[in-house]
Amino acid sequence: MALGLDFSGFRAAASRGDILWRQHALERMAARGIARSAVKNVLIHGTLIEGYPDDRPFPSGLFMGIEDGRPLHVVAALDAEEQVVFIVTAYEPGPERFEPDHRTRREG
Repeated sequence: MALGLDFSGFRAAASRGDILWRQHALERMAARGIARSAVKNVLIHGTLIEGYPDDRPFPSGLFMGIEDGRPLHVVAALDAEEQVVFIVTAYEPGPERFEPDHRTRREG
């Protein structure tokens, strides 16, 4: 279990297509030019870089992946009982908040 969160449930739900898209996430993704397929790929093939096991109502995590040469972050929550993943938001990490590796938060 990485970062206090079992990543396998996120990957399994996304692989099956058991994804619920929050309206906020869809609006932000559209504004940022991020496709649903890119978000799904980040969950299936990406890396969990921050785990939030105590989030409510479901544990969540910050995932990072590269899609078409573009770094992407996806925040998702997992309802392990229903085996479904909720997409909270997706964005391209910027240098003002993340180091060049796109995984490490900047101090301050």
